[in-house]
Amino acid sequence: MLSLQNGVGISRAAPYGSGVVDRAADAADAGKAAVYVVKQEPASSLGIVPHKGHDSHEVDEDMHLSLAHQMYKSGNYKQALDHSNAVYNQNRLRTDNLLLLGAIYYQLHDYDMCINKNEEALRIEPRFAECYGNMANAWKEKGDIDVAIRYHMIAIELRPNFADAWSNLASAYMRKGRFNEAAQCCRQALQLNPLLVDAHSNLGNLMKAQGLVQEAYSCYLEALRIQPTFSIAWSSLAGLFMDSGDLNRALQYYKEAVKLKPIFPDAYLNLGNIYKALGMPQEAIVCYQRAVQTRPNNPIALGNLARTYYERGQLDMAILHYKQAIACDQRFLEAHNNLGNALKDVGRVDEAIQCYNQCLTLQPNHPQALTNLGNIYMEWNMVAAAASYYKATLAVTTGLSAPFNNLAVIYKQQGNYIEAISCYNEVLRIDPLAADGLVNRGNTYKEIGRVSEAIPDYICAINIRPNMAEAHANLASAYKDSGHVEAAIKSYKQALLLRADFPEATCNLLHTLQCVCSWEDRDKMFTEVEGIIRRQINMSVLPSVQPFHAIAYPIDPMLALDISRKYAAHCSLIASRFALPPFNHPAPIPIKHNGGNERLKVGYVSSDFGNHPLSHLMGSVFGMHNRENVEVFCYALSQNDGTEWRQRIQFEAERFIDVSTMSSDVIAKKINEDGIQILINLNGYTKGARNEIFAMQPAPIQVSYMGFPGTTGANYIDYLVTDEFVSPLCYSHIYSEKLVHLPHCYFVNDYKQKNRDVLDPTCQHKRSDYGLPEDKFIFACFNQLYKMDPEIFNTWCNILKRVPNSALWLLRFPAAGEMRLRAYAVAQGVQPEQIIFTDVAMKHEHIKRSALADLCLDTPLCNAHTTGTDVLWAGLPMVTLPLEKMATRVAGSLCLATGLGEEMIVNSMKEYEEKAVSLAVNRPKLQALTNKLKKARLTCPLFDTARWVRNLERSYFKMWNLYCSGQQPQHFKVAENDFDFPYDR
Repeated sequence: MLSLQNGVGISRAAPYGSGVVDRAADAADAGKAAVYVVKQEPASSLGIVPHKGHDSHEVDEDMHLSLAHQMYKSGNYKQALDHSNAVYNQNRLRTDNLLLLGAIYYQLHDYDMCINKNEEALRIEPRFAECYGNMANAWKEKGDIDVAIRYHMIAIELRPNFADAWSNLASAYMRKGRFNEAAQCCRQALQLNPLLVDAHSNLGNLMKAQGLVQEAYSCYLEALRIQPTFSIAWSSLAGLFMDSGDLNRALQYYKEAVKLKPIFPDAYLNLGNIYKALGMPQEAIVCYQRAVQTRPNNPIALGNLARTYYERGQLDMAILHYKQAIACDQRFLEAHNNLGNALKDVGRVDEAIQCYNQCLTLQPNHPQALTNLGNIYMEWNMVAAAASYYKATLAVTTGLSAPFNNLAVIYKQQGNYIEAISCYNEVLRIDPLAADGLVNRGNTYKEIGRVSEAIPDYICAINIRPNMAEAHANLASAYKDSGHVEAAIKSYKQALLLRADFPEATCNLLHTLQCVCSWEDRDKMFTEVEGIIRRQINMSVLPSVQPFHAIAYPIDPMLALDISRKYAAHCSLIASRFALPPFNHPAPIPIKHNGGNERLKVGYVSSDFGNHPLSHLMGSVFGMHNRENVEVFCYALSQNDGTEWRQRIQFEAERFIDVSTMSSDVIAKKINEDGIQILINLNGYTKGARNEIFAMQPAPIQVSYMGFPGTTGANYIDYLVTDEFVSPLCYSHIYSEKLVHLPHCYFVNDYKQKNRDVLDPTCQHKRSDYGLPEDKFIFACFNQLYKMDPEIFNTWCNILKRVPNSALWLLRFPAAGEMRLRAYAVAQGVQPEQIIFTDVAMKHEHIKRSALADLCLDTPLCNAHTTGTDVLWAGLPMVTLPLEKMATRVAGSLCLATGLGEEMIVNSMKEYEEKAVSLAVNRPKLQALTNKLKKARLTCPLFDTARWVRNLERSYFKMWNLYCSGQQPQHFKVAENDFDFPYDR
């Protein structure tokens, strides 16, 4: 899954579209906006000088000029401009009015007109020092600090005692980082005018810039001592406290600043930032709006206003204000980028791409825009393009975690787990406290079986974010995988306490409780889980119940099919991200025909070539194929475990290829290059599967067999190899594949080759070897405990109560279930000593000791499969009740293939109980059945592996011949003849 992997379906901590990925770019405009202390040039520093009087015919002129001064001082700059222009229109030679006009334009941020009016005054009065000072301030705001410095120095040269000019020159030097000259200028200003609050304030700014916080604090306090109403000093003081993290003091001082100067846009801006940091977005919005009202073309205030709307989910308002910010400043990179984010979130992806590209036009290496473009291509499944943008981001900066995180997601999807872990290591290098990064790395460790490394990552994430439900749920999954089931249950419950609506935790808790037979509220929980699944399917969300769990649940088979279909579609999605073109397949020419192959090329794909039940059962199959007609390729998805099982298959298979270190697309290409005609999926939805390989369709015919006893729901799997009992055609509607019915039983085993010593009567175990009572009738069930349910266990308890001196032998599979089952049995009136648990044993020993029991009791909800063949080979009869789904009918097929199925298969739970009791109390009848079973082992079809392989080959040739004839896959039954073998005659 995307954001996140998925472990047991709970990797959503890391959102890829969890994702899924935090937009690192979003923080950028806040960084630009967070100008906590902004030096405002006060009116005095702008060199406004009063008019010294004119003749009486200019009384109206003087009135307008006086009103202009009043409006200026009160902050009504537009009205001041009207009055000053009235004077200008009457008399263009009044330098005092031209100076005032320049100052008004400065406050209106029209710096070009400010310069123009001051230049006009200088043409009339060339030694007007204040004009040079005001032009310097305008040039400073335009960004040309060198010109500003030059004009300040001219002003000082004209008036050496011009204290304001010295103070503003200090401010200009600060902008250039020339702190020593700035300090000298401040001190010169204060020497000329010790009460010049601007100089104290500028000296404070200088101290702050040099990290001398206490000295800065003293300077601002001195300015306020001289002039308590000096709003700029209050604002600067607030900035100090904001930087130190004392947001409440900062809030108090910014409020004082705007109270003293209601038209103070930068203070409102920073006040908004404080409110935002305090989690008070509505108050922040009001402050940003005031900042915009007092300075309408303020891109930073508009950008922060937009960001706040964005975070509140008011995307239309965010888009509007980002556009306004860009209209004010076409080069506002973060506004372009964040407008892209907002547009993407409302589905206007093409416009979002334009925004990101505009950002990159202005700054080609803008890391957030590169990352966000990568995210779009990721969502479009254009993985190569997405990866190229993420790598481009990392070529620019290694300080962003998002591109590392997203690359890790891509690497995981491609099966490149080592590279994924490397990327998550980088995420945690950048931010060691990134709980999401820890969870995602833990998920990756867990997926490759390194559970002991996953658990510390989850625990660390929980220590950082105790309320992170995903971390608790994934820790639970890791505990379950490592056998700590009680700890798993506790962690799942904690996850649900933190987030009641957490489908993955709910569904996985149910499965974990099933594993230890904790059946309290079982029906209620299954009803809840079924509701979750149906809602998820209707919403096209990947179900929280995995197909492998669904086969053992009492749910509608059609719902189980829907679950498999969703997982198959997810595998197709993963496959599409590799962007492979369609494969060319081998020509549809029958084997041994002109132009055709001499042999049929069959490929087996599995992660279980090693010490695994699949290899225990199929170990001889790969070498038994007839090499005259079939060329076998085994593709191992797992590394060599060094066991005899792996070595045997590797030695006996004609071609064995370890592809465990290859990405899925490379494996698919390899299979296609090998010319495989029929590709067999031996995993299905089991651990270690790489079903995306099959979704890429590297072979013309693709088949599901053995690993997963259910439907794959995949339109890229043509056939399911099964048998007529396990998957009768009347149930074909619950399968997506066409059904291939092998003769007898589809479920192969290797006992005749590997476990023949079980038949030796001189090499038998004794009950005393395992603490089993010698004098009791022993029923046995060696299935994992998750296959049990209250109905079957109640039936077993009834049987135990009806059969004198009987006991039930179970496995600690897992051990955590023992106490619950013992308590449940006692509650049903069974004596404690009637329930016997032993540990799980090694395969060879397990088969041999199975014969110590008298009768095997199967679990109807999910049958004994491998364990069923174990007990039958040991000569132990069983009682089994087939239902509808494939996994509920396997044991019945095993029994039929011994030739004795009618004596072991029942049709109802009542008949199940009666059959078990009647066999137990009628020892001669049971002994006769046991004797017949033992005698049949070497002759019955169930254990005839060579015969089974021959029939499997017949099915392969039938599939290929149908393909060659241009027919679509269809249900068929394999007959034990050679009409289709090796080609259609």
